[in-house]
Amino acid sequence: MEVNGIAAIVTGGASGLGGATARLLAARGAKVAIFDLNAEVGEATAREIGGAYFKVDVTDDAGVAEAVAQAEARHGIARVLVNCAGIAPAIKVVGREGQPHPLDAFRKAIEINLIGSFNVLSKFAARLATAAPLGEERGVIVNTASVAAYDGQIGQAAYSASKGGVVGMTLPIARELAQHAIRVVTIAPGIFMTPMMQGFPEHVQEALGKQVPFPSRLGKPEEYAMLVESILANPMLNGEVIRLDGAIRMAPR
Repeated sequence: MEVNGIAAIVTGGASGLGGATARLLAARGAKVAIFDLNAEVGEATAREIGGAYFKVDVTDDAGVAEAVAQAEARHGIARVLVNCAGIAPAIKVVGREGQPHPLDAFRKAIEINLIGSFNVLSKFAARLATAAPLGEERGVIVNTASVAAYDGQIGQAAYSASKGGVVGMTLPIARELAQHAIRVVTIAPGIFMTPMMQGFPEHVQEALGKQVPFPSRLGKPEEYAMLVESILANPMLNGEVIRLDGAIRMAPR
């Protein structure tokens, strides 16, 4: 997929992994639409890269449909979707005082990370399926899972379940969308420097980074964006989940 001149949508594109991806795609000549709830940061990032910002709740059925239509009116039919919007709750199944995991918190993680990803990709794919191909393909969807889908830690039941769902839907969606020449690939990042991680003390960040075999540091959002670029460039990458983690395997806690 040649990036220059195409339209792209990045959810969670205001900052973190999504922000780095939005910047890289724009630097390669793409017309980027940022879907994010953080209007202040989203608008600033859009101005910086010459893109467009849309305040989007990825769990909102009608809201996502409207945003996809508005982005198309602005940039044309989007050929690339990168789903980065998500949350990472840390709650034990049984709390210190014996209280059960709040069901609303579990449901929210599934709703945003899994259902939200599917909500955007289904509407993106439905519109893209009617477009003319660009060479041998119409477009590419990149979803974001996590290594927690495979080796989730204590306190990550909701997060791991939501990301495991993203992993599980990758192949069946890729198989279905193959008839429309749309590829689907998922990235499962390890420990990356995200806005949430930046809120931790420096010694905590260093300790987490040392858990990574090599390189023994936190991943950089730009390195996630580099993998997105590689996925877009290689048409044989399809239906796969790629761990981007420096060979880490998470301990129980």
